[in-house]
Amino acid sequence: MLLSGVTILRKLLLLAASSALILPSAALAQDATLPTGKLPDTATPQAYRLDLTVLPSEDRFSGHAEIDVTLNDAARMVYMHGRDLNVTKASATAGGKTFPVTFKQLTPLGLASLDFGRELPAGKVTLKFDYTAPFEDGPAGLYHIQVGDKWYSWTQFESIDARAAFPSFDEPGFKTPFTVTLTTRPGFEAVSNAPETGTVKTGDLVTHKFAATKPLPTYLMAFVVGPFETVATQAAPTEYRKDALPIRIVATQANADKMEFAKENSGPIVDLLEKYFGEPFPFPKLDQIGSPIMPGAMENAGADIYGDGILLLDQNPTTSDKQEFGMVVAHELSHQWFGDLVTPAWWDDIWLNESFANWMGYRIGNEWRPDLNIGTNAIGEAFDAMELDALKAGRPIHEKITDDRDINGAFDAITYGKGGQVVAMIAAYMGDAEFQKGVRLHLKRHAYGNASTDQFFQSLADASGDPRVLGAMKSFVDQQGVPVVTFAHAGNGDGYSVTQDRYHYLGTDVSPTMWTIPLCVRHGDERKCTLLADKSAKIDEPGSGVVMPNAGGTGYYRFDLPKDDWRTLIGQAASLPPGEALAMDDSLWARFQAGKGDPAELIAATKSMAANADSNAAVDNAGRWGGLVGHDVLPDSATDSYRAMIGSIYGPILDRLGFDPSGDSGDNDPDRQKLRRSVVSLMAGGAKDEAVRAKLANAARAYLNGDADAISPAYLDLGLGILVDQGDLAFAKQLAEKALASEDASFRSAALGAISGSGKADIANWLLNDFHDPRLRRNEQFRFLYGLAGNADTRQTAYDYVFANFDQIAGSAGIFLGSRLPALFNRSCSMEEADKLDQVMRPKIEEADVGMLGFNRTVEQIRTCANLKTARGAELASALKAAYPAKK
Repeated sequence: MLLSGVTILRKLLLLAASSALILPSAALAQDATLPTGKLPDTATPQAYRLDLTVLPSEDRFSGHAEIDVTLNDAARMVYMHGRDLNVTKASATAGGKTFPVTFKQLTPLGLASLDFGRELPAGKVTLKFDYTAPFEDGPAGLYHIQVGDKWYSWTQFESIDARAAFPSFDEPGFKTPFTVTLTTRPGFEAVSNAPETGTVKTGDLVTHKFAATKPLPTYLMAFVVGPFETVATQAAPTEYRKDALPIRIVATQANADKMEFAKENSGPIVDLLEKYFGEPFPFPKLDQIGSPIMPGAMENAGADIYGDGILLLDQNPTTSDKQEFGMVVAHELSHQWFGDLVTPAWWDDIWLNESFANWMGYRIGNEWRPDLNIGTNAIGEAFDAMELDALKAGRPIHEKITDDRDINGAFDAITYGKGGQVVAMIAAYMGDAEFQKGVRLHLKRHAYGNASTDQFFQSLADASGDPRVLGAMKSFVDQQGVPVVTFAHAGNGDGYSVTQDRYHYLGTDVSPTMWTIPLCVRHGDERKCTLLADKSAKIDEPGSGVVMPNAGGTGYYRFDLPKDDWRTLIGQAASLPPGEALAMDDSLWARFQAGKGDPAELIAATKSMAANADSNAAVDNAGRWGGLVGHDVLPDSATDSYRAMIGSIYGPILDRLGFDPSGDSGDNDPDRQKLRRSVVSLMAGGAKDEAVRAKLANAARAYLNGDADAISPAYLDLGLGILVDQGDLAFAKQLAEKALASEDASFRSAALGAISGSGKADIANWLLNDFHDPRLRRNEQFRFLYGLAGNADTRQTAYDYVFANFDQIAGSAGIFLGSRLPALFNRSCSMEEADKLDQVMRPKIEEADVGMLGFNRTVEQIRTCANLKTARGAELASALKAAYPAKK
């Protein structure tokens, strides 16, 4: 599963929605003696036969499930899973006899018991269930959504939501074949993991039959039913696959004209993955399926499901759209091998699934379209993860999970951003060919089975012949925190002495930690890597010229340099490779956040880096300044100087690039297109340049008046945001109506985002208290809260609403939402706000008994920000005003 890498918000949205565990109407009390995580080793499933009747326009669906089970010991009952299932009939067949059994849900998370009413001996048993269950309205379990005047249904089972669709042993360690039939209305498409083998008429309905799957865990199953449109293609035979691979793109009718890009590009990504793994695609077909409410994507074996905006692109997609498509599709398809072919033994090891796929998503995406510069985004994501990992409240990547309530906590920036960078770091240290050998060995050893973290590490060590790799990787995945490596001149021109410590923010203390760091240093054109396993070491200067302590930017560590070396590195920022440029920025700003360095260095880096040719590097510092402004670290007295800096640095760049809101005027360089979009955003938002804002507003107004070509999708959100800023509540209501009447994912998202980010009190109050349109989807409602909290002028309104309505929000959006809501508050930056959050929300989080880590992180982030603001805010403002005096 990818919790879309575009923004942290979208990650949070999917996590909140993807386990929308609505409590049963009769609340279930948790017995302290019941298993909370892994089931007891009493029974092992061997095969499933599932027959579901799915009519998406109805409130409920029905099913018949048969599970062949081996009882490992004599038993009167077994624990299994089922959530909110109305089981109307249950039986067991053992020793040639069939008898009724009693199924009972025991906990809100779906632990269930099956009472045989007698003791059965160890051996084979077949369990049978007839049941009905409700459709969900968010991406969890089996859910349905109305798109236009048509109803459709999809599934989202990771992590523990298969149990809401059928009785099961819902754990990743149980891999079995599944034989599925789906009964629905005539003319509807039905999709599951295996190829369809035929249909039969069943009364007024049609039953679609599917071949038995390869061994799969429950969380990788998928059922998709509705009046979908499809287009078919194939991946041609390769040296790894003798037959063509059938591929289909599946979309709602509203998106029938947006399937061509995915049709043309899914096959080439499959080819690249087969070449890397040295193995054919593990399943007999591939369906690529769009869903309007998936803010991420899911790697169901042979039936991947994506958010519409990720998979189904317009005829002229933006660079960012194509980057997201390439990275996410490569991520999900890499899971077909690493996750589906070889599956984690338990949720402890899900980090490896996701971390590896995150690395592969960027790597293969970059190979698919080198011109899109997808790979650099991985490094930016890793440095974002460091912001979280540097807190005292946290967790290691690889963490023992003993309770189902803790599973979704493993799907965060630590798993994706940090984990992906750790994989990249080890691969860079081992060398690409050696790392690839280890991956291929791992897949061969555990094909169609399960494997643990230690087994993967062992495959890498065996392939490389270097057992130290195992220690290096363990030190990063089994420990929390970010290393910082401090360089000092050794004297007499004899290289550097380097010392490792655990990085921490100004005003905080952290426990000492040691890592085995693959330290790669570039000095001029020479690059040298070593394992830093001790507190301190001495390293040679491998060449002459500028020193870059994180060669390529692939290391998961920060660095500090002598002042003169910093000055030299900053001066060379424009010519640094993009990964190294981002690494320099991260370490420079981290130094400032730790209470070191000079704000003038940040200003110098902003000017120098803006000239870097890479679209990510050129605007990285501007984004960091924007974070200071958004968190109120920079005093209001320096706002005009901040705007002057942004305008002075980026105005000439925009003049050079040129800007037409309707498109890129024949510019075929994707990275330059992306840079132009970023610079337009900075000039419109950061600099408040009136000419740029007027251009965007006029183009957006023409678009709303019917000129579809007036503004490019790249600028639509900016233009609509300015119109909402200039308009009133009546205009916001009109725009909301246009958005909800549309199934254009780009327009709908841009319009609703503009409304929620307006910063206007009357719009905020209307959104929260009076906007109850049934066309508004759950993920959109949740997104409103983040939009309101993201603007300083409506932030407190959003906070107060969550304070007052926490129980209602948590109850409607899922039991895991308690761990996600605190992220709403991390734009705060005062000790008073941290204290209030602690006083008001902590009791609610404790009562819900979920999400305490997320809550503690948020409170610590607010206090850390407040420390920085108090200690360095005035200093920062003074430096900025001296460099860019406000115009009188």
